[in-house]
Amino acid sequence: MNTVNGFAGAIGNTPLIRLHSVSEATGCTILGKAEFMNPGGSVKDRAALAIIDAAERAGTLATGGTVVEGTAGNTGIAIAHLCHARGYRAIIVMPDNQSAEKFVALEALGADVRRVKAVPYSDPNHYQRVAARIATEIPGAIWANQFDNTANRDAHYATTGPEIARDTDRRLHAFVAATGTGGTLGGAGRYLKEHVPGIRIVLADPQGSSLYNWVTSGELAAHGPGSVTEGIGIGRLTANLSGTPIDQAVSVPDSEAIETVYRLLHGDGLLLGSASGVNVAAAVRVARELGPGHTLATILCDGGQKYLSRLYSRTWLTERGLAEAADRGRALGEAARYG
Repeated sequence: MNTVNGFAGAIGNTPLIRLHSVSEATGCTILGKAEFMNPGGSVKDRAALAIIDAAERAGTLATGGTVVEGTAGNTGIAIAHLCHARGYRAIIVMPDNQSAEKFVALEALGADVRRVKAVPYSDPNHYQRVAARIATEIPGAIWANQFDNTANRDAHYATTGPEIARDTDRRLHAFVAATGTGGTLGGAGRYLKEHVPGIRIVLADPQGSSLYNWVTSGELAAHGPGSVTEGIGIGRLTANLSGTPIDQAVSVPDSEAIETVYRLLHGDGLLLGSASGVNVAAAVRVARELGPGHTLATILCDGGQKYLSRLYSRTWLTERGLAEAADRGRALGEAARYG
Protein backbone atom coordinates (compact mmCIF):
# COMPACT_ATOMS: atom_id res chain seq x y z
CA MET A 1 0.00 0.00 0.00
CA ASN A 2 1.08 3.58 -0.64
CA THR A 3 -0.10 5.60 2.36
CA VAL A 4 0.87 8.62 4.48
CA ASN A 5 0.63 9.07 8.23
CA GLY A 6 -2.32 11.28 9.06
CA PHE A 7 -2.85 14.97 8.30
CA ALA A 8 0.82 15.85 8.70
CA GLY A 9 1.90 13.09 6.36
CA ALA A 10 -0.19 14.56 3.56
CA ILE A 11 1.60 17.93 3.67
CA GLY A 12 4.02 18.69 0.85
CA ASN A 13 5.03 17.05 -2.42
CA THR A 14 2.49 19.18 -4.25
CA PRO A 15 2.70 19.12 -8.06
CA LEU A 16 4.07 21.81 -10.34
CA ILE A 17 1.31 22.78 -12.76
CA ARG A 18 2.17 24.20 -16.17
CA LEU A 19 0.00 27.30 -16.41
CA HIS A 20 -1.18 27.11 -20.01
CA SER A 21 -2.73 30.57 -20.35
CA VAL A 22 0.31 32.56 -19.22
CA SER A 23 2.89 30.16 -20.65
CA GLU A 24 1.39 30.52 -24.12
CA ALA A 25 1.21 34.30 -23.76
CA THR A 26 4.90 34.66 -22.84
CA GLY A 27 6.54 31.82 -24.77
CA CYS A 28 7.98 30.61 -21.48
CA THR A 29 7.09 27.70 -19.25
CA ILE A 30 5.47 29.17 -16.15
CA LEU A 31 4.91 26.62 -13.41
CA GLY A 32 2.70 27.02 -10.36
CA LYS A 33 3.42 24.91 -7.30
CA ALA A 34 -0.02 23.75 -6.24
CA GLU A 35 0.14 24.52 -2.53
CA PHE A 36 -3.66 24.70 -2.42
CA MET A 37 -3.47 20.88 -2.61
CA ASN A 38 -2.02 20.60 0.90
CA PRO A 39 -4.60 19.03 3.26
CA GLY A 40 -5.31 22.33 5.04
CA GLY A 41 -5.64 24.09 1.71
CA SER A 42 -2.58 26.34 1.65
CA VAL A 43 1.18 26.75 1.66
CA LYS A 44 0.95 27.56 5.37
CA ASP A 45 0.49 23.89 6.24
CA ARG A 46 4.26 23.50 5.85
CA ALA A 47 5.13 26.31 8.27
CA ALA A 48 2.55 25.28 10.86
CA LEU A 49 3.81 21.69 10.90
CA ALA A 50 7.44 22.79 11.21
CA ILE A 51 6.69 25.21 14.06
CA ILE A 52 4.72 22.62 16.04
CA ASP A 53 7.32 19.92 15.40
CA ALA A 54 10.09 22.24 16.61
CA ALA A 55 8.17 23.12 19.78
CA GLU A 56 7.56 19.44 20.52
CA ARG A 57 11.26 18.65 20.07
CA ALA A 58 12.22 21.55 22.34
CA GLY A 59 9.77 20.38 25.01
CA THR A 60 7.88 23.68 25.07
CA LEU A 61 4.69 22.07 23.73
CA ALA A 62 3.38 19.01 25.51
CA THR A 63 0.18 16.97 25.31
CA GLY A 64 -2.78 19.12 26.28
CA GLY A 65 -0.88 22.33 25.54
CA THR A 66 -2.06 25.37 23.60
CA VAL A 67 -0.81 26.90 20.36
CA VAL A 68 -1.50 30.62 20.01
CA GLU A 69 -0.99 32.49 16.77
CA GLY A 70 -1.76 35.79 15.11
CA THR A 71 -2.64 35.17 11.49
CA ALA A 72 -4.44 36.42 8.41
CA GLY A 73 -6.12 33.02 8.32
CA ASN A 74 -4.24 30.27 6.50
CA THR A 75 -1.65 29.61 9.20
CA GLY A 76 -4.43 29.55 11.77
CA ILE A 77 -6.38 27.03 9.74
CA ALA A 78 -3.29 24.81 9.43
CA ILE A 79 -2.59 25.09 13.17
CA ALA A 80 -6.21 24.24 14.01
CA HIS A 81 -6.02 21.07 11.89
CA LEU A 82 -2.74 19.99 13.49
CA CYS A 83 -3.95 20.77 17.01
CA HIS A 84 -6.93 18.47 16.52
CA ALA A 85 -4.64 15.75 15.21
CA ARG A 86 -2.21 16.03 18.13
CA GLY A 87 -4.40 16.92 21.06
CA TYR A 88 -3.66 20.62 21.51
CA ARG A 89 -5.88 23.66 21.92
CA ALA A 90 -5.67 26.38 19.24
CA ILE A 91 -6.19 30.09 19.96
CA ILE A 92 -6.17 32.17 16.79
CA VAL A 93 -5.98 35.97 16.79
CA MET A 94 -7.06 37.45 13.47
CA PRO A 95 -7.69 40.99 12.22
CA ASP A 96 -11.34 41.67 11.55
CA ASN A 97 -10.77 42.72 7.92
CA GLN A 98 -10.15 39.18 6.67
CA SER A 99 -12.66 37.22 4.62
CA ALA A 100 -15.71 35.81 6.40
CA GLU A 101 -14.96 32.34 5.05
CA LYS A 102 -11.72 32.16 7.06
CA PHE A 103 -13.54 32.87 10.31
CA VAL A 104 -16.15 30.24 9.48
CA ALA A 105 -13.46 27.66 8.71
CA LEU A 106 -11.57 28.34 11.94
CA GLU A 107 -14.70 28.11 14.04
CA ALA A 108 -15.69 24.85 12.30
CA LEU A 109 -12.25 23.51 13.19
CA GLY A 110 -12.89 24.27 16.84
CA ALA A 111 -10.33 27.04 17.24
CA ASP A 112 -10.84 29.74 19.84
CA VAL A 113 -10.93 32.72 17.48
CA ARG A 114 -10.16 36.21 18.80
CA ARG A 115 -11.08 39.02 16.40
CA VAL A 116 -9.13 42.26 16.74
CA LYS A 117 -9.17 45.53 14.82
CA ALA A 118 -6.71 45.84 11.95
CA VAL A 119 -4.03 48.24 13.20
CA PRO A 120 -0.38 48.94 12.28
CA TYR A 121 2.32 46.64 13.61
CA SER A 122 3.57 49.42 15.88
CA ASP A 123 0.24 49.38 17.76
CA PRO A 124 0.25 47.18 20.90
CA ASN A 125 -3.13 45.83 19.79
CA HIS A 126 -1.79 44.52 16.49
CA TYR A 127 -2.88 40.90 16.06
CA GLN A 128 0.64 39.52 16.33
CA ARG A 129 1.32 41.41 19.56
CA VAL A 130 -2.01 40.33 21.04
CA ALA A 131 -1.18 36.69 20.27
CA ALA A 132 2.22 37.03 21.94
CA ARG A 133 0.60 38.41 25.11
CA ILE A 134 -2.08 35.72 25.26
CA ALA A 135 0.56 32.99 25.03
CA THR A 136 2.35 34.35 28.11
CA GLU A 137 -0.87 34.28 30.13
CA ILE A 138 -1.74 30.59 29.58
CA PRO A 139 0.23 27.79 31.25
CA GLY A 140 1.57 25.32 28.71
CA ALA A 141 0.99 27.64 25.76
CA ILE A 142 3.38 28.57 22.98
CA TRP A 143 3.25 31.49 20.56
CA ALA A 144 3.82 30.12 17.07
CA ASN A 145 5.30 33.46 15.93
CA GLN A 146 5.27 32.52 12.25
CA PHE A 147 6.87 35.81 11.16
CA ASP A 148 10.06 35.50 13.20
CA ASN A 149 10.20 31.81 14.07
CA THR A 150 12.71 30.52 11.53
CA ALA A 151 11.33 27.00 11.74
CA ASN A 152 8.99 28.43 9.09
CA ARG A 153 11.84 29.27 6.71
CA ASP A 154 13.63 26.02 7.49
CA ALA A 155 10.57 24.02 6.41
CA HIS A 156 10.65 25.57 2.95
CA TYR A 157 14.41 25.09 2.70
CA ALA A 158 13.97 21.42 3.56
CA THR A 159 10.87 20.71 1.44
CA THR A 160 9.55 23.35 -0.97
CA GLY A 161 12.89 24.27 -2.50
CA PRO A 162 14.08 20.68 -3.01
CA GLU A 163 10.71 19.66 -4.48
CA ILE A 164 10.87 22.46 -7.06
CA ALA A 165 14.48 21.65 -7.94
CA ARG A 166 13.65 17.94 -8.26
CA ASP A 167 10.55 18.41 -10.38
CA THR A 168 12.27 20.81 -12.81
CA ASP A 169 15.47 18.75 -12.93
CA ARG A 170 17.13 22.00 -11.79
CA ARG A 171 16.44 23.55 -15.20
CA LEU A 172 14.87 26.68 -13.83
CA HIS A 173 15.63 30.31 -14.63
CA ALA A 174 13.57 32.16 -12.02
CA PHE A 175 11.65 31.57 -8.81
CA VAL A 176 8.99 34.17 -8.01
CA ALA A 177 7.15 34.46 -4.68
CA ALA A 178 5.32 37.00 -2.60
CA THR A 179 6.01 37.23 1.10
CA GLY A 180 3.99 37.75 4.24
CA THR A 181 6.09 36.04 6.88
CA GLY A 182 9.00 35.58 4.48
CA GLY A 183 9.14 31.84 5.07
CA THR A 184 8.45 30.61 1.55
CA LEU A 185 10.77 33.02 -0.25
CA GLY A 186 13.34 32.88 2.55
CA GLY A 187 13.53 29.09 2.61
CA ALA A 188 12.81 27.97 -0.94
CA GLY A 189 14.68 30.93 -2.40
CA ARG A 190 17.79 30.11 -0.38
CA TYR A 191 17.73 26.46 -1.40
CA LEU A 192 17.21 27.20 -5.08
CA LYS A 193 19.93 29.86 -5.12
CA GLU A 194 22.37 27.31 -3.69
CA HIS A 195 21.38 24.39 -5.93
CA VAL A 196 20.22 25.85 -9.28
CA PRO A 197 23.02 27.68 -11.12
CA GLY A 198 22.11 31.14 -12.42
CA ILE A 199 18.57 31.21 -11.02
CA ARG A 200 16.93 34.58 -10.43
CA ILE A 201 15.09 34.96 -7.10
CA VAL A 202 12.24 37.47 -7.41
CA LEU A 203 10.08 38.98 -4.66
CA ALA A 204 6.51 39.64 -5.82
CA ASP A 205 4.91 42.42 -3.78
CA PRO A 206 1.31 43.65 -3.70
CA GLN A 207 0.63 47.37 -3.80
CA GLY A 208 0.85 49.04 -0.40
CA SER A 209 3.60 46.74 0.86
CA SER A 210 7.05 48.08 1.78
CA LEU A 211 9.20 45.23 0.48
CA TYR A 212 9.41 46.38 -3.15
CA ASN A 213 11.02 49.62 -2.04
CA TRP A 214 13.23 47.73 0.42
CA VAL A 215 14.65 45.56 -2.37
CA THR A 216 15.01 48.36 -4.91
CA SER A 217 16.20 51.21 -2.67
CA GLY A 218 16.99 49.73 0.74
CA GLU A 219 14.15 51.70 2.35
CA LEU A 220 11.07 50.18 3.99
CA ALA A 221 8.39 52.45 2.54
CA ALA A 222 4.91 51.62 1.27
CA HIS A 223 4.64 51.42 -2.51
CA GLY A 224 1.17 52.60 -3.54
CA PRO A 225 -2.16 52.40 -1.68
CA GLY A 226 -3.24 49.43 0.44
CA SER A 227 -4.08 46.19 -1.32
CA VAL A 228 -7.15 43.95 -1.31
CA THR A 229 -4.89 40.88 -1.13
CA GLU A 230 -4.79 38.96 2.15
CA GLY A 231 -1.83 37.31 3.84
CA ILE A 232 1.00 38.92 1.86
CA GLY A 233 2.73 42.29 1.91
CA ILE A 234 4.32 43.72 5.01
CA GLY A 235 5.96 46.85 6.39
CA ARG A 236 8.94 45.29 8.16
CA LEU A 237 11.79 42.85 7.62
CA THR A 238 11.04 39.56 9.36
CA ALA A 239 13.59 37.08 10.68
CA ASN A 240 12.40 34.58 8.07
CA LEU A 241 13.10 36.98 5.19
CA SER A 242 16.32 38.46 6.55
CA GLY A 243 19.37 37.43 4.53
CA THR A 244 17.40 35.99 1.61
CA PRO A 245 19.31 36.30 -1.70
CA ILE A 246 16.82 38.41 -3.67
CA ASP A 247 17.79 39.53 -7.17
CA GLN A 248 14.72 41.53 -8.11
CA ALA A 249 11.35 42.77 -6.87
CA VAL A 250 8.15 43.32 -8.82
CA SER A 251 5.29 45.47 -7.50
CA VAL A 252 1.90 44.20 -8.64
CA PRO A 253 -1.17 46.50 -8.50
CA ASP A 254 -4.50 45.02 -7.47
CA SER A 255 -5.92 45.40 -10.97
CA GLU A 256 -3.15 43.20 -12.40
CA ALA A 257 -3.52 40.61 -9.63
CA ILE A 258 -7.30 40.37 -10.13
CA GLU A 259 -6.92 40.17 -13.90
CA THR A 260 -4.49 37.28 -13.44
CA VAL A 261 -6.76 35.44 -10.99
CA TYR A 262 -9.60 35.51 -13.52
CA ARG A 263 -7.26 34.64 -16.38
CA LEU A 264 -6.20 31.50 -14.51
CA LEU A 265 -9.81 30.65 -13.67
CA HIS A 266 -11.11 30.92 -17.23
CA GLY A 267 -7.98 29.76 -19.04
CA ASP A 268 -6.67 27.05 -16.72
CA GLY A 269 -9.67 26.11 -14.58
CA LEU A 270 -7.94 27.13 -11.34
CA LEU A 271 -9.92 28.83 -8.57
CA LEU A 272 -7.22 30.64 -6.59
CA GLY A 273 -6.72 33.34 -3.98
CA SER A 274 -5.39 36.81 -4.70
CA ALA A 275 -1.86 36.04 -3.47
CA SER A 276 -1.58 33.52 -6.29
CA GLY A 277 -2.64 36.28 -8.67
CA VAL A 278 0.19 38.49 -7.43
CA ASN A 279 2.69 35.66 -7.82
CA VAL A 280 1.67 34.68 -11.33
CA ALA A 281 1.36 38.29 -12.50
CA ALA A 282 4.92 38.92 -11.32
CA ALA A 283 6.11 35.71 -12.99
CA VAL A 284 4.57 36.90 -16.28
CA ARG A 285 6.48 40.16 -16.03
CA VAL A 286 9.74 38.37 -15.34
CA ALA A 287 9.08 35.93 -18.19
CA ARG A 288 8.66 38.82 -20.61
CA GLU A 289 11.92 40.33 -19.40
CA LEU A 290 13.78 37.04 -19.86
CA GLY A 291 12.21 36.29 -23.22
CA PRO A 292 10.76 33.09 -24.74
CA GLY A 293 12.20 29.70 -23.87
CA HIS A 294 12.78 30.22 -20.16
CA THR A 295 11.26 28.28 -17.26
CA LEU A 296 9.89 29.99 -14.15
CA ALA A 297 8.25 28.65 -11.00
CA THR A 298 5.97 30.38 -8.56
CA ILE A 299 3.62 29.52 -5.70
CA LEU A 300 -0.14 28.98 -5.95
CA CYS A 301 -0.63 29.80 -2.29
CA ASP A 302 -4.22 28.78 -1.67
CA GLY A 303 -7.56 28.11 -3.33
CA GLY A 304 -10.30 30.64 -3.92
CA GLN A 305 -12.95 28.99 -1.74
CA LYS A 306 -12.06 31.25 1.21
CA TYR A 307 -12.63 34.37 -0.91
CA LEU A 308 -15.99 33.69 -2.56
CA SER A 309 -17.68 36.61 -0.79
CA ARG A 310 -14.91 38.97 -1.92
CA LEU A 311 -12.65 38.09 -4.80
CA TYR A 312 -15.37 36.16 -6.62
CA SER A 313 -18.21 38.56 -5.81
CA ARG A 314 -19.17 40.92 -8.63
CA THR A 315 -20.55 43.41 -6.14
CA TRP A 316 -17.35 43.43 -4.08
CA LEU A 317 -15.20 43.86 -7.19
CA THR A 318 -17.38 46.67 -8.52
CA GLU A 319 -17.25 48.57 -5.23
CA ARG A 320 -13.45 48.53 -5.44
CA GLY A 321 -13.17 49.41 -9.10
CA LEU A 322 -11.84 45.96 -10.01
CA ALA A 323 -14.69 44.50 -12.07
CA GLU A 324 -13.13 45.59 -15.38
CA ALA A 325 -9.86 43.90 -14.42
CA ALA A 326 -11.79 40.67 -13.77
CA ASP A 327 -13.48 41.01 -17.16
CA ARG A 328 -10.13 41.49 -18.90
CA GLY A 329 -8.80 38.39 -17.17
CA ARG A 330 -11.83 36.37 -18.18
CA ALA A 331 -11.43 37.39 -21.80
CA LEU A 332 -7.71 36.55 -21.79
CA GLY A 333 -8.41 33.21 -20.17
CA GLU A 334 -11.17 32.26 -22.55
CA ALA A 335 -8.99 33.15 -25.53
CA ALA A 336 -6.24 30.88 -24.20
CA ARG A 337 -8.34 27.79 -23.50
CA TYR A 338 -7.26 24.51 -24.93
CA GLY A 339 -9.09 21.19 -25.24
